[in-house]
Amino acid sequence: MVQAYILIQTEVGKASVVAEVISKIPGVIQAEDVTGPYDVIVRAQADTVDGLGRMVVAKVQQVDGITRTLTCPVVHL
Repeated sequence: MVQAYILIQTEVGKASVVAEVISKIPGVIQAEDVTGPYDVIVRAQADTVDGLGRMVVAKVQQVDGITRTLTCPVVHL
């Protein structure tokens, strides 16, 4: 299982709607609207890195109101 944090920037005023829509995507553990340089932070999981990438590109980035994403895979050192 691969987990990642996805940091999201949205259009002005869209953070809460984006977080709500993303929270319903399969594989998303949690989606929160936050303050700071990013508007939404998501914790997601998939079976493989490729599966995680497909989720981000095909589902998360397609949500209306998103302007930029940064995916940060969780590592266990």
